[in-house]
Amino acid sequence: MSGLDPTEAQLAAVSLGIEEGIHGKNSTEDSYKSKEDSYIVDEKRAESPLSEDDNNGGLGPTPTEEEKQTLPHMPGPMNFAAFMIAFIELAERFSYYGSTVVFVNYIQQPLPEGSTTGATKTGQAGALGMGQQASTGLTTFNQFWSYTMPLFGAYIADTYLGRFNTVCWAVLVAMVGHVLLVASAAPALIAKPNVAIGVFAVAIIIMGVGTGMFKANISPMIAEQVTNHAMYVKTDKKGRRVIIDPAVTAQRTYMLFYLLINLGALAGQLGMVYAEKNIGFYMAFLLPTIVFGLTPPVLYFGRNRYVKVRPSGSILTKCLNVFRFAVRKAGPNPRSWLRAGFWEAALPSRYSEAEKPAYMTWDDNWVYEVRKGFKACQVFIFLPLYWLTYNQINNNLTSQAAVLNTHGLPNDILANLNPFALLILLPSLELVIYPALRRAGIRFTPVKRVFCGFMVGALSMNAIYNQSACGKYAATCEEQPFIDLNVWVQTPSYVLIALSEIFASVTTLEYAFTKAPKSMRSMVMSIQLFMTAISSALGFAFLSLTEDPNLVINYALMAGLAFAGGVLFALCFRKLDREEDSLNNLTAGVANSPDEIKAPAVA
Repeated sequence: MSGLDPTEAQLAAVSLGIEEGIHGKNSTEDSYKSKEDSYIVDEKRAESPLSEDDNNGGLGPTPTEEEKQTLPHMPGPMNFAAFMIAFIELAERFSYYGSTVVFVNYIQQPLPEGSTTGATKTGQAGALGMGQQASTGLTTFNQFWSYTMPLFGAYIADTYLGRFNTVCWAVLVAMVGHVLLVASAAPALIAKPNVAIGVFAVAIIIMGVGTGMFKANISPMIAEQVTNHAMYVKTDKKGRRVIIDPAVTAQRTYMLFYLLINLGALAGQLGMVYAEKNIGFYMAFLLPTIVFGLTPPVLYFGRNRYVKVRPSGSILTKCLNVFRFAVRKAGPNPRSWLRAGFWEAALPSRYSEAEKPAYMTWDDNWVYEVRKGFKACQVFIFLPLYWLTYNQINNNLTSQAAVLNTHGLPNDILANLNPFALLILLPSLELVIYPALRRAGIRFTPVKRVFCGFMVGALSMNAIYNQSACGKYAATCEEQPFIDLNVWVQTPSYVLIALSEIFASVTTLEYAFTKAPKSMRSMVMSIQLFMTAISSALGFAFLSLTEDPNLVINYALMAGLAFAGGVLFALCFRKLDREEDSLNNLTAGVANSPDEIKAPAVA
């Protein structure tokens, strides 16, 4: 996917690190308090993090409940650190998508006659000639592996290295994979397909480790640069009273983040399909490696500017301890885990010191945070059904384009329609549609957006095989060298998938961070990414449909699964919209590791 996840609605103040009080721009020292000052709060304060007479460090008064419902919610300013992180993601996505966009042709198509690099001026670029099913299988594995590794990356960040250091190591590991990828496309290896595919396989495994470590941590890292953590009221340039909402600030931050992700993806994909066709696969892999080399200097330059969260041990273990205690009280029947009061059974305040087990080192607010993290994760359940639809643009639509009339264009160039559409749709939604909805008092909440994403994804699966002379056998038609159908007929599928991605992927990316407690951000984000891995694993079940005459069944089935996933999502999670504000304003709790926050050094 073009990023992750990292159009989600109303990002939560708590997910950005709500602390007691709000901090003005000269109060860096105050904004990183000791654990005791930051986290010891009473129950009432947990629901209302700021008193109504608090002036938020001179920024403005805290809005009343009535003002929250009536005044427009607007974004605050973004700092330079967020832009640097966004550039790092742009370069990483350029390198990742610039490389992977040519995987299908590299694996599936045979080496053109007379070519040693896979390039061809008139025909179809190719290298290993292993066929469509092999290319679909290997690209599906690449997706699975790349989005399984975020679980590892989150664990390393939360337990040992912290997000910033993990990102630095991720860049190093991924660079090794990129170098091996270039080697696999050297003319000497392309002439030996069995050797080339072995080097290629090692390359994507190593790249997948680096990508996973990177993706689990870069999205939380950018949102952590939003330093204002609570709503306040101010008068804008037009004289209107508005609420500066960190949730909307984070929404805009993620919009910029996703915009640059797709700018990088677009530039990488657009350039590399021509490099593949006109120069060769080695160049299509070498240029992304060079661009990826820009990330270490930016990481080094900003090392003292980023807001950094220190590792606090395995958050997963801490969460499972709370869950285990609650299950022990509720009983082994999973139905009892869904009842009201399940999490309250794990509140330490309900027990005397003698009744507490040795591992109960958390406080009451930590229990509410764990509940919040579980709620963030439960909305991911149906995402694999959406990603099955999305993944068609990574393999089957590219293979399909090879048998359409490309008029001399590379067949994989249409993959650029996805990031190109996103570059147009994202600012249109952020600058026009969403503000108009807010002014009209319409709350286009995360659940509503994700539902729309599923529905639009279902619409994107339009079968086009019935328009060709070969019917269901378009990919193996022997009557003509290609189907006399313009390749741009695929445009609606790519544009609709892009729109669905904004509603489903960007929203869940933001939702994961919004609903994740500060110390659980990497873990919850990695679980969101892991849904893509699950969809890739499910995709192996449909490999038999990736050849004629079953491809038309494949597209119809993907549409049906996306539709069913959207309906089930809406039915299961419609009540979460009512809890949106209360979940967003939950105060951080204590697990057992203080001093999570490290102040950024002043450059």
